[in-house]
Amino acid sequence: MIALELLAPAKNLECGMAAIDHGADAVYIGAQRFGARVAAGNSVDDIRQLCLYAHRFAAKVFVTVNTIIYDDELTATEQLIQQLYEAGVDAILVQDMGLLRMQLPPIALHASTQTDNRTADKVRWLRSQGFRRVVLARELSVDEIAAIHHAVPDISLEVFVHGALCVSYSGICYASQHCFQRSANRGACAQFCRMKFDLLDADGRELEHQRHLLSLKDMNQSRHLQELIEAGATSFKIEGRLKDVAYVKNVTAAYSEALNAIIRQHPDKYCRASRGHCTYTFQPDLQKTFNRGYTNYFLHGRQSDIFSPDTPKAMGEYVGKVKELRRDSFNVTGTATFANGDGLCFFNDEGLLKGFRVNRAEGNRLYPQQMPASLRPGVALYRNSDQQFSRILSRPSAQRRIPIQLQLAVIPDGFSLSAEDVTVTVPCAHQQAAKPQRENIIRQLSKLGGTAYECSGVDLPDDFNFFIPSSLLSDLRRQLVDALSGSSSIYTISRNSRTSCSASPSGPFDPNISNHLAQQFYDADRLTAYELRPDDRPLMQCRHCLRYSLGCCVKHGGQKPTWREPLMLRLGDGRLFSLEFDCKHCQMNVYAV
Repeated sequence: MIALELLAPAKNLECGMAAIDHGADAVYIGAQRFGARVAAGNSVDDIRQLCLYAHRFAAKVFVTVNTIIYDDELTATEQLIQQLYEAGVDAILVQDMGLLRMQLPPIALHASTQTDNRTADKVRWLRSQGFRRVVLARELSVDEIAAIHHAVPDISLEVFVHGALCVSYSGICYASQHCFQRSANRGACAQFCRMKFDLLDADGRELEHQRHLLSLKDMNQSRHLQELIEAGATSFKIEGRLKDVAYVKNVTAAYSEALNAIIRQHPDKYCRASRGHCTYTFQPDLQKTFNRGYTNYFLHGRQSDIFSPDTPKAMGEYVGKVKELRRDSFNVTGTATFANGDGLCFFNDEGLLKGFRVNRAEGNRLYPQQMPASLRPGVALYRNSDQQFSRILSRPSAQRRIPIQLQLAVIPDGFSLSAEDVTVTVPCAHQQAAKPQRENIIRQLSKLGGTAYECSGVDLPDDFNFFIPSSLLSDLRRQLVDALSGSSSIYTISRNSRTSCSASPSGPFDPNISNHLAQQFYDADRLTAYELRPDDRPLMQCRHCLRYSLGCCVKHGGQKPTWREPLMLRLGDGRLFSLEFDCKHCQMNVYAV
C-alpha cells in the first residue's frame, strides 16, 4: 500500500491548523530564522503547538531551515534544530550542507528544492548523504520524475503541484542579490522575475516594450495527480508560505478531495499518509483563489503558454464580458453571480490590468464605486475577489474526524471500553438491568463531538444486559479519548532513522558554500556563495525560454528569428542583462552586463 501525502504551507500556527483541518497530511512551516521566506517566521512554541495538533491525526510537521548559513549563525542554527526536534518536528528542509557537519539530533532531513534537484545523480548523491526525501525541481516533466524514481527507488520524492513558480531553477538564482542585495538563498527574494523588461536585440532594436517577460503563471497539477503518482512521487506540495488562511483552506481542500478520488478508484493500492476525513462548509474551487492564470508547466514537455507577460498580478476567474454601459453601471454576459464588494479586473486598451470594486450588484448589473474610464463593451472581466466565498472561508469551514469503532466489554470488577488497540476500564458492580440498556449505552458512548474522533459503531456482547450509570459511561468515553490522543496507535514518532553521511562528496554539483562547515563538507578551498563572492556566473538558469515563447525556436518548430543575438533584457532603470540560449540543455541563462 502506497501512502500519499498532501503537503500544505503554513505562514503561521493558524494556517497550519487550518491546513490539517482541511485535509493536509503534512504541513511545512518556517521557524524564526533560516527559512527561505524571511517574512514567514514562527516561534518554536507555536511550532510545538502545531505538532501536537497535527499528530492527533498522524499528520506531520516539517520546518524549513533551507537558507544558506553564515559562520556567525552556525551555533544558533544548531541550537534551533535541537529545539525543533524537542518540539516534535518530524523533519527539517535543508539547503546548506554545512548542517551535515553539525551535531544534529536524529531528525529526518529533506533536501529542499533549493539544492537544485533535477537529475538522478543528484538525488542518488543526496540519499548517500543521509537525506530521506528530496524535493524535486519544479521544472521536471512526468517522464523525468519517473526516470529519477526508477534510478533511485528507495528515497521519497516530493513534487510541487500548485502555486507560484520561480523562473530560475531554485537555489541558483542570484538576480535579487545582484540587483537589490536581497538574497533568494537567504529568504529575501525581491521578485526580480515579476518586473517589467524591454527586450533588445544585438543592434539595440526593441523587440518587446515593458512586458513581464520572466513572470510565470501559477502551477496547477490538480488534474494530473494520477500521472505524478504513477511516476513515483508520493508527496504533493502546495506552494504558499506567504499566503493567507483562505488560500490554504481552499487549495488544501481541493487537492485533498482530488487525492481521495484517486484512492477510491484504487483502494487496494493507495492510502492517505495521515488519518481522518474532512467535511466542508464550501465547495473548493481553485479558480477563486489567488492565481496568475494556471499552467501545468513542463509536466508534458515544453509549451508556450507558461508565462504571463501582461501582468504578474492575480486575475482570478473569468466571469463574462461587458455587455452594455450606462453612466454609473454596466451589465455582464454569462451565468456568474455577483455580490456587493466583489473585486473585478480587466485589461484596458494599453494592455494594462485595471481593477475596481463592485459597490452594488443587482443580478448581472453592477454598480462600481467609480466607473472605470477605460471599460468598454466586449471587454473580458475577471473576478479576483469573491466576497461571498471569502465570507465562508473567514469562518470555521471544515471538520476533521477519525472514525473509531468502540467495543464495550465486561471485566471481573467493572467494564472496559476499547478502540484502536487502546483499552480503559471503570470499576462498577454488575447490576442486571430492569429494562434494555443497549440504545442508551450506544447513545452515551457515541458523544464524541468536540474531539478528533467520531463513532462509527459500538460493539456490545449479544447477552449484555447490565445497568451502567450514564456518568460512568461518560467517564469511560473521556478516558478513552484521552488515551487515544496520547497513544502511539494514533501517531508514532519515527524520526531517528537518518543514515550517516558519507565521506567528503564528489560530483558536478554547484554548492552555495557560505560557511566553514560547508567548505569542509565539500572539501572546497574557498567560500563560493555569490552573496559573499560575486562572480560572473549566470544570475538565473531558466527552463523558460524567451526564444521559444516568442515562437522563434527552430529546434521546436518555430520560425527563424529576424533579430541578431545576443538579446538583452532592460529594466526600467536602464540596467541590462544578456540572454544566453543553451540549446544543448534546452535552457536560457541570464547574465549581468
